[in-house]
Amino acid sequence: QVQLVESGGGLVQAGGSLRLSCVASGRTLRNYATGWFRQAPGKEREFVAAISISGFVTKYADSVKGRFTISRDNAKNTVYLQMNSLKPEDTAVYYCASGTGWPADFDSWGQGTQVTVSS
Repeated sequence: QVQLVESGGGLVQAGGSLRLSCVASGRTLRNYATGWFRQAPGKEREFVAAISISGFVTKYADSVKGRFTISRDNAKNTVYLQMNSLKPEDTAVYYCASGTGWPADFDSWGQGTQVTVSS
């Protein structure tokens, strides 16, 4: 059974940074594409970033380009989302997802971690 567990969320002031982690069990992340999504209150879930199986191809939403970086540590079976220059509009629950293909078909999801950015 695949389990993805996010951590690293919290409360931060605008302009600050956070690093989210997604640890997998039951699946080797380097064999799958991994992505981050977010959902703000009253809004639909939206794509944030993704990293390919090779780890050399990444994709970002326009709203986070230049501020967020997705990376993967194969030894730790963990994917990270480094978030810099955070804005209040980044406030959301952030979800990790894993899947096949590129663009990926995400079939496993974590429970999410809350990120709150104060102005």
